Amino acid sequence: MRRPGGPLIYCYDKSVRNVIIIGSGCAGNTAAIYTARANLKPLVVIGHEPGGQLSLTTSVENFPGFPGGINGPDLVENMKKQAEEFGAEFMYGSVTEADLKGTPIRLNIDGEWHETLTLIIASGASAKWLGLPNEQKLIGHGVSSCATCDGAFYRDRKIMVVGGGDTAMEESNFLTRFGSEVTLVHRREEFRASKIMLDRAKANPKIKFLMNTVVEDIHDIAKNEVTGVTLRSVKTGKTWDQAVDGFFLAIGHIPNTKPYVGQIDLDPDGYILSKGGARTNIKGVFHAGDVQDRVYRQAVTAAGAGCMAAIEAERYLEAEGH
Repeated sequence: MRRPGGPLIYCYDKSVRNVIIIGSGCAGNTAAIYTARANLKPLVVIGHEPGGQLSLTTSVENFPGFPGGINGPDLVENMKKQAEEFGAEFMYGSVTEADLKGTPIRLNIDGEWHETLTLIIASGASAKWLGLPNEQKLIGHGVSSCATCDGAFYRDRKIMVVGGGDTAMEESNFLTRFGSEVTLVHRREEFRASKIMLDRAKANPKIKFLMNTVVEDIHDIAKNEVTGVTLRSVKTGKTWDQAVDGFFLAIGHIPNTKPYVGQIDLDPDGYILSKGGARTNIKGVFHAGDVQDRVYRQAVTAAGAGCMAAIEAERYLEAEGH
């Protein structure tokens, strides 16, 4: 709001927020830093995956400013503290329902409705997992869903990739830069990947293919690291163990956009369709990070997207005279 002839005054009434940010990974926390520093008093809804994908990563070596690397959970916690220093408020919870049709925007967070003038959706995309008995226990200890993030940890070691699409081919090729060999496991006879991506993978001498095969479990919990897997042929039912050091899932991601279906424009897989910059098709609603980015999915690009969304939100509030 504005006083006649006076400066812009932002709303501090907690019943209607200036900004609510959904998600507490790199994108959400960066958006929180920028909006808090702009004196917008943002509320950050931590979400069902606190810290986002970085919370599943033991070491991050490619985020600028940390020549010795930094633990993923430490990186997002530092961002959170920085945002809090500027006045950001964090709350646990997840959005179950949203009404984006009017102003203010209304969000149902675990059964309680909250109102805001702007919304930054930075809820990320969750990796698809196989649901194996030991899979979740070994995430960050040999199990990964991001070859770009973790491939360098497996130099001259045996790597296994699960998947059958373009992502699986791309990540298998990428991992051959580091591993001594890459075994690509697929449960079917045919791949879903495009011909050009499949041909590239087949032309790579480091990649071996295991068709009509599924993974039954990952070892070794006792050693707290991946040492091998149990495989099963879907044709014969035969099972066997194979030694591997790194296990990568490349079966896709699920963007966390369910509460906004039917309101925000999404692509067929549920990712937010950008309308330029960080804008969506709805005024006052902005996107940041993996919830829209299905290509790069890096901590640094998510942080940059959070910055963009925060600046867009601040400019929108000023333009609207709130």
